[in-house]
Amino acid sequence: EVQLVESGGGLVQPGGSLRLSCAASGFTFDDYTIGWFRQAPGKEREGLSCTSVTDGRTYYADSVKGRFTISSDKAKNTVHLQMNSLKPEDTAVYYCALGSYYPTLSPNGMDYWGKGTLVTVST
Repeated sequence: EVQLVESGGGLVQPGGSLRLSCAASGFTFDDYTIGWFRQAPGKEREGLSCTSVTDGRTYYADSVKGRFTISSDKAKNTVHLQMNSLKPEDTAVYYCALGSYYPTLSPNGMDYWGKGTLVTVST
């Protein structure tokens, strides 16, 4: 059974940073993509970034380009999302997801999802 577990969320002040982690297990795929998404209350789920874990290629949504950095440790099946210069509008539940296609920032392009971790940016 494929499992994705996010960690690293919490409360941070505007301008601060957080590093989210996604630990993946229960699969034997060699070629896959991990993506980060977020969903704020009353809004649709938004794709932020994805990486091809096989070769390290990365892709970003314009909304986070230059502020967020995705990285992966294939040996540990772990993907991180470093988030800098956080803004109140970044407040959301952040999800990681696993899929077969690269690049994709569409939630419909992902096959497995974690339960999410809450990020709150506030004073």
